[in-house]
Amino acid sequence: MNNIRNNQYKVFARKYRPQGFDQLIGQEFLVKTLSNAIKYERLAHAFILTGVRGVGKTTTARILAKGLNCIGENGKGNITLQPCGICNSCKDISNGRHIDVLEMDAASNTGVDDVREIIENSSYKPISSRYKVFIIDEIHMLSKNAFNALLKTLEEPPDTVKFIFATTEIRKVPVTVLSRCQRFDLKRVSIHELDALLIKICSIENIKSEKNALKIIARASEGSVRDALSLLDQANALCKSDISENLVLKMLGKVNDEKIANVTHLCLDGNISEAVKSYNEIIQNGADPGFILSDILDVIHLSTLKTIGVEKLEIHEILEDYIIKLSNFGISKLGRAWQIIINGFSEIKIAPNTKIAVEMILIRLANISTLPTPSEIIYALENDEKSE
Repeated sequence: MNNIRNNQYKVFARKYRPQGFDQLIGQEFLVKTLSNAIKYERLAHAFILTGVRGVGKTTTARILAKGLNCIGENGKGNITLQPCGICNSCKDISNGRHIDVLEMDAASNTGVDDVREIIENSSYKPISSRYKVFIIDEIHMLSKNAFNALLKTLEEPPDTVKFIFATTEIRKVPVTVLSRCQRFDLKRVSIHELDALLIKICSIENIKSEKNALKIIARASEGSVRDALSLLDQANALCKSDISENLVLKMLGKVNDEKIANVTHLCLDGNISEAVKSYNEIIQNGADPGFILSDILDVIHLSTLKTIGVEKLEIHEILEDYIIKLSNFGISKLGRAWQIIINGFSEIKIAPNTKIAVEMILIRLANISTLPTPSEIIYALENDEKSE
């Protein structure tokens, strides 16, 4: 049994989980604020971390708990943002068995009795560490009565108690709780930062990858580090440590950016037959019709940003020429195309055949694209009146 446990494969999301704030990517504001709070001894008694899935909320909570209780290699260390990871306190927190650091999942412990247990526990001093830390994940799942029971202790906790809350639904947390906490909004990690992380991990793991394959994974993860590492794990298993762009696209049910941009350009140019032909070729290669529509939206969005002069867009080199061409259609036509595609999503939900539904949406887009925009019609009418 021990051999099985020792040989058990550890997924990348767990293997490369940050153990210190220096390993946490994309959250510079949080790290700087906490650094100054420790430096000037202005550390709050309660923190609430919010953000989308996989950006590091629970990881940050555990690192902070380690930093609060780390005693260093020599046993004389103080509060730090760089826990040593060697002392018994750091090891026990990393392994989830520290007696003074209690983690609770509010999704499965929603009631008053669960919170009352925390309140009673907070009245006792830490047994073996500097602070008693309560980490409550998905705190928005607590019941109204549970929140009310927590308020008094949260407002005036003992000096040796710290609360760290994490949630993906900050708007569901009562204002009375938010006002008692120091709030940190963890942002989505940029494609550039995720791509750099994936390249680093591939180097460590001796995984070969095509240049654009990792960028596709980074883009598909939508700013979530955990999603990016999970997709890398999946791609590695699929490609046998030689990750190719084509296999990643098939794995995600997506299609090459160039082909998507080409379909978008054909539609906006009013070339209905070629647009439908190109769409069907993409479908033949196994792409998901819904993803095609979503990818077209991304291309329209990038083209609109280019039109209004936004610089430093995170786009693939192949897309640059297409984005420039599409931006020349102007904001009015790009905006109209956006509305047609957005409305199309509600149609494909009720359509019996998604492929046909998307095809009809693209035909409509290509047909309408040749018509003048409202501003062009007004301009033409005004000129007619002047000529008369």
